[in-house]
This record gives sequence, C-alpha cells and structure tokens, in this order.
Amino acid sequence: MLNRRHLRIKVLQMLYMFYNHKESMDVKTAQNQLLHSVDRMYDLYLYLILTFQELRASSLAKMDDRSKKIRPTFDELNPNRKYVDNQVVSKIMAAEPFQALCKRRNVNWNSDEEQEIFRKLFIEIEKSEVYFENMDEKESGFIQDRSFLIQLFRAEIANSPIIYSFFEEQDICWIDDIDLACSMVIKTLKGMSENETFEVLPLYKENDDEKEFIQTLMKQTIALDSESEKLIGTLADNWDLDRIAKMDVLLLKMAFAELQSFESIPTKVTINEYLEISKYYSTPKSNVFINGILDKSVKILTEEKKIIKTGRGLKQ
Repeated sequence: MLNRRHLRIKVLQMLYMFYNHKESMDVKTAQNQLLHSVDRMYDLYLYLILTFQELRASSLAKMDDRSKKIRPTFDELNPNRKYVDNQVVSKIMAAEPFQALCKRRNVNWNSDEEQEIFRKLFIEIEKSEVYFENMDEKESGFIQDRSFLIQLFRAEIANSPIIYSFFEEQDICWIDDIDLACSMVIKTLKGMSENETFEVLPLYKENDDEKEFIQTLMKQTIALDSESEKLIGTLADNWDLDRIAKMDVLLLKMAFAELQSFESIPTKVTINEYLEISKYYSTPKSNVFINGILDKSVKILTEEKKIIKTGRGLKQ
C-alpha cells in the first residue's frame, strides 16, 4: 500500500513535530508516534471503502421514505435498484474478514453525525452525471458494477468536501494522506474478481522493509543532526542557518541521513525525492536552493567515504 515518497513525508511531519517539542519528546516516543501515524493511514483507507455500503444504506432509506408518501408515484414504488443491488458492494458487505478488521480497528460510520454525512452526500450523488448515466445503463453484470463504483468514487466520493471535512477533523495528517488512500481504494476495486472473495490490501507488503526504512531514516536524521547542520552551514555560503527556511533545513538533514544510511538507494533517487517533496512542503525557491546544497554535499560526503552505494547502478 505504501510508497517511499509518502513514507518520507510521514517522517518529515514527525521530525517537524519532534524538533518543535524536543523538551517533551524523546526519540523513542517520536518513533512510536511515527509508526502510529503510518498505521492510521490504514484506517483512512478502510473508512473510504466503507463509504460504498454506507451510501447503499442511504439509498435504501431514501427509497423507503419515498414509498411511504401519501401518493407515491410509480417510480417511487418501483425504484431503480441498480446501486443497492450492485454486486461489488454486496461482495464488500459479505466479506467477513474485512468487516471484522474494521470492527477490530473501530473504523465505522455509525454515529448520527456520520450518518448525516451520507444522507447529504447521497443527495448530491443523485444529482451527478456519473450516477444518472450509470443508473440508466441497460447492461448489467459484475464488470459494469465495478466500473460504476470506480467512476462514482473518483467523481463524487474522493472529491467530496463533506468527506474531506470529516477526515480533517479526525486526523489533520489525513489531508496529506487522502490522495494515496484514494489511489489504493481504486486499485482494490480494479483488482476485484467476480469469483473471488473481497480482500483489502495490506498496509505493508510481505517481506518488505518499509517499517525499518522509516524508523532508520528518522533515527539517523536525529543522530546526524549536529553534523548535518555544520555541513549546511559550510555549503550555504554566507547564509545564516537561522535565515534558511526551517523546512529546507529539515529536508536537507533527512536527505543527508538517507544518503549515508541506505546503501541500496541510488544517490539520484534520494536527491530527486527530496526535490519533489520540497515543491509541496517548502517555499517556491526551495527547490533550487536544496538542489544546489545536495549536489555539493554529495561530492563532499563521497570524498569522505560517508556515502557508500552497493550493487549495480547504485554509484550515482
């Protein structure tokens, strides 16, 4: 589920918190909070998958309300059930391991306030072009149902201000995580098969070292802090360290730590990753500044034999 760039961002967020609360937070506490923050991303992913069955419940409730009118129309008595009978939604609801996982992690939309979110969301969805076109489609089957859900998720659920607002209140970091979580929901839907039980993606891939990666990156960034500050001071010409954007300094410290701590990650990959992250998390001019410092630092750290890359194609 996780990709390295997003993991670097999670480390960046936690390091920012650590350096702003050094008096009350030790390294072990920071690492535990980092792992918890990454683990919480999985809850976000589960919440998003549960939206499909919550919308189904809202649809059924609306059908029931309309049928109880004093003078219901023919359509209100005989509603289009294409969404509530969607085979993919039914598979999700019938997947006991998934439902048990959500229960175990206390991920649900059960409160009255949360149910109101879906009542409002379904009203908006009913007006949407995606919903109207798919509900009017004559062809039916698992593939069509899956395509319908993917289109609906992309157009209406993933971009819903109501959903965004809820997630922001639950966890401020989720706003940075939501794009990745949404991409994983789409990947999950695309991977569903008519003849197989619904399964969610794991947080970490089997036999992967992602957890070790984030723990080492954070620990080494803190351990090399003084050394990294001296290097930045040397390479930043006449810049006073206090005048450099704090996020730029933090990104450089992380990059230095990664360059020196991971023999299997190519130097160019590390540099490109932190340049990309700086576009979103620092100042408009940071990209050029960070690129210049990293280029100079690689030469120095290589000469000092602090950057050692092993394996074919990893010297650059």
